[in-house]
Amino acid sequence: MNDPDFEAQAATLRARIEGVLDGALELPDAASARLRDAMRYSALGGGKRLRPILVYTTGTALGAPLDALDAPAAAVELIHVYSLIHDDLPAMDDDDLRRGRPTCHRAFDEPTALLAGDALQAQAFEVLAGRIAGGAADVPLAMIRELAGAIGTAGMAGGQAIDLESVGRSLDVAAVENMHRRKTGALIRASVLLGAIAAGVASGDRYAALGRFGAEIGLAFQIQDDILDVEGSAGSLGKTPGADAARNKPTYPSRVGLAEAHRLALAAHDRAIEALAPLGASAATLAQLARFVVRRER
Repeated sequence: MNDPDFEAQAATLRARIEGVLDGALELPDAASARLRDAMRYSALGGGKRLRPILVYTTGTALGAPLDALDAPAAAVELIHVYSLIHDDLPAMDDDDLRRGRPTCHRAFDEPTALLAGDALQAQAFEVLAGRIAGGAADVPLAMIRELAGAIGTAGMAGGQAIDLESVGRSLDVAAVENMHRRKTGALIRASVLLGAIAAGVASGDRYAALGRFGAEIGLAFQIQDDILDVEGSAGSLGKTPGADAARNKPTYPSRVGLAEAHRLALAAHDRAIEALAPLGASAATLAQLARFVVRRER
């Protein structure tokens, strides 16, 4: 993010979601203090918070108050954290480092990490269903439907399955794109649309435009993630670089080279910006966020 005003706004939103997550994870009735500690360890105190920022930025651009956006912003981040915990497990990517700290299964143990991910997913839907301030009764249902669709077989879980099945195989670029749009892009797109739904925009031209924007930003984000796995360092990324190559995973750089991967990330960014045209000047902050996605260094 090169715009100082936008950097300040993003920092404010990160601080806000940190407080919302802290409250959502107080869990006074938790059966196990160790489980609660593992959930809080994984969810609090780090991360780009891109998905909550997308919820807040989209919603406020469409006129929603921040209070109405806290629950969906928290829900998408809780889902994201659950997915990271599970991705890091030995049965998946077997990573030791996340956000500059030991992964959940290293800091605690594998069974606790598995349960922490499960509980974070459940907590996300509890937050979304029960803590949405204001709005019509059908708003939580629409949000739950959107989020569930993004993380199931058509989205994140399906993309992760493709990822696991593709280790050591030579996928073409179209297949890699399909995997990325599901595994990472679907939740990013859902983050945008949850912000729209909270603002009362659940159909029509603006909703469709935001869906296209979210889909392209999701793809650009994952292409950039592939690039950073090659070009980044553990210090800047907060996780182990080179992991995809070490596991012989199909990525954009491994299929088309770094130069073409950079070009494709920028092309997805450009399509995202074009998609915002129906929103006019109200989409300026979303455009700034799109630029961050393809210029980030971690």
